[in-house]
Amino acid sequence: MMKKISFNWTSWWWSLHKQNYLVLKLGVSILLIGLVFRLLYPLSGGVSEVQDIPIQQTVSSSTPPPLVSVSSPLNSNQHSPNGTETSERSSDSSGFNEDDNESQENEDAGRCDLFVGDWIPHPGGPVYTNETCDWIEGHQNCMKNGRPDTGYLYWRWSPRECELPQLNPNRFLESMRNKALALIGDSISRNHIQSLICVLSKAEKAVQVYHDEDYKSRRWLFPSYNFTVSVLWSPFLAQAAIFEDYNGVSTSEIELHLDKLDGTWTEQFKSLDYIMFSSGEWYAKSAIYYKNNTVLGCHYCPKRNLTECGFDFAYREVLRNFFDYITESNHKGMIFFRTSTPEHFENGEWFSGGTCNRTEPVTEGEFLRNELNRILRDIEIEEFRNASTKASEKGVNLKLFDVNPLSLLRPDGHPGPYRFFQPFAKDKNAKIIKDCLHWCLPGPIDTWNDLLMKMVVNG
Repeated sequence: MMKKISFNWTSWWWSLHKQNYLVLKLGVSILLIGLVFRLLYPLSGGVSEVQDIPIQQTVSSSTPPPLVSVSSPLNSNQHSPNGTETSERSSDSSGFNEDDNESQENEDAGRCDLFVGDWIPHPGGPVYTNETCDWIEGHQNCMKNGRPDTGYLYWRWSPRECELPQLNPNRFLESMRNKALALIGDSISRNHIQSLICVLSKAEKAVQVYHDEDYKSRRWLFPSYNFTVSVLWSPFLAQAAIFEDYNGVSTSEIELHLDKLDGTWTEQFKSLDYIMFSSGEWYAKSAIYYKNNTVLGCHYCPKRNLTECGFDFAYREVLRNFFDYITESNHKGMIFFRTSTPEHFENGEWFSGGTCNRTEPVTEGEFLRNELNRILRDIEIEEFRNASTKASEKGVNLKLFDVNPLSLLRPDGHPGPYRFFQPFAKDKNAKIIKDCLHWCLPGPIDTWNDLLMKMVVNG
């Protein structure tokens, strides 16, 4: 392009010279020099790369807003604790698509927060379906269960200051050869691990090699790569006795030891290369709290003569104990702490007719966190921030996986009534308990895999 501009300018210059138009010649010269300078030195500064991506119409029945944005949840005078603002250059074994090249990684370095960005239309849709993945549980299989709309499948997360390609399963598996990854937490962790396995199974089918009696803790192997992926059931991260069935019906209060971590994960901790922890929602349940094997108090136990401590007290106590363990562990792998995910019940709760009927993402501020999620998140951010400094000093690679803000914008991604198979087949007005917490598979949770891979490569 530059050669063409130079050629046209030269032709015009000599034409004018022959006609001896000195004044016009000087004016044109100045104008063209300015144009060339402009082309050689384009606009600099923090221009969002989202502007370079053409906005295309989604497949949904109505035209969505072009961008659904979220900004940083942290104060502007503080650095993000998620470890992503100082991205490093990726290696050739990254799990990204081929267009994720070295120059892009260098351009991203030092200015990218993966969790500040926009949901933008993505006509390509998910990389798997309920027909190509064997590991989608029935209550997350929105397609099979008859959800009529599909627009929620055609969005992707786009950080404002860097590219986030979709995870390439072949390259990801190659980069994870002879490694072990585990997600530790509650049913949202299980939801996430199933999403990851569905994506990776496009390259090689996962083989389940272990499950506990209730199928809450499970492990899969990708044989060609000797790569294991696990989900460990530990909703409190601390030692707890839970007295409820699969449907969440309790026969007694949970007995939670605030000063003892759960051996389910501590016994395997050292053997894992990549670990993602999460907790939160379970702390709202009725529970009796123990410390030093002595009853300390409880949360919501009106039938017992115990001190009400509050779930926020318990969550903070456990997280401090948890982060102390992590920062003192001398673990040489990569450890993520995922923030709790928001629920999207409207017009009630799960037990009182609450719904999640939206079919598109919302804009920032349109859907607010409920009080529970706000309290949980405030505790998580504060305790992580305190722990991250100590982890850095101890050489422990601890990162915040802050999917809460971007997930808040996706009330359209839950099963709702379609956690059940064809819920309205017999009665269009049937009263069905809605699931506005877990995510459809495929669905918005799939983008968590892209974020995870980007952080693994940059880390």
